[in-house]
Amino acid sequence: MSLEVRGLTIEISGRRVVDGISFDVPDGARVGLIGESGSGKSLTALALLGLLPGGATASGSIRWDGRELIDLPDRDLARLRGDEIGIVFQEPRTALNPIRTVGRQIAESVRIHEGLGRREALARAVAEAARVRLPDPEQIVGRYPHQLSGGQRQRVAIAMALACRPRLLIADEPTTALDVTIQSEILELLHSLVTDDGMSLVFITHDLAVLSQIATHAVVLEDGRVVEEGPISRLLTAPSSPVTQGLLRDATATLWRPGGRS
Repeated sequence: MSLEVRGLTIEISGRRVVDGISFDVPDGARVGLIGESGSGKSLTALALLGLLPGGATASGSIRWDGRELIDLPDRDLARLRGDEIGIVFQEPRTALNPIRTVGRQIAESVRIHEGLGRREALARAVAEAARVRLPDPEQIVGRYPHQLSGGQRQRVAIAMALACRPRLLIADEPTTALDVTIQSEILELLHSLVTDDGMSLVFITHDLAVLSQIATHAVVLEDGRVVEEGPISRLLTAPSSPVTQGLLRDATATLWRPGGRS
């Protein structure tokens, strides 16, 4: 399966915030959407699954395996979410339901999409918790989000997104709220899971150093427009746009300052 985005435009209250962007995510590819705050990358991610906020409208074309997603009825989009396309958000504290155990939240997707019973779904939740390397998975599935650390909550969010083995994962700044050590662990986990399952990946970030650890191709956005795209290796050695050059300077400074990733 592949994702094809053509001329995607997003307007909020008459203001154009994403302006005609196009990119492809071939089967098994790892593509990054990168740009500063306000560049339109997160809105693009939400548009891919029909999750734009109220007052926002999308036009252009988003095709998943040849099927047009823009203006697809909500019930049809709901069948895709979690089953064929998974998404991990930046802040798991807001993505998780505070009054439900994490096990029930991981199990919900397989109950909906695969029709598993409660007991079978809970066993699956334990297996998924182990897969994302949560400690004591049999115990942790009975806890609530507030009882977990930030890194553990993000692992739960990843388990929820991948429980049905989707073919595409959208990760919207999934490490931004984490400290450097936990961030590295989550990136390594995502890399491993995407590789093991042969998934395609759309990874959204403002950090070129982070993106270089998980993606092979990047689409650089500024003010809702594509200003550069190409292999990560080229963007790290010969960026052509001022935006990418600035991102590279920031990445270099992060890598070499005390406590950075070097």
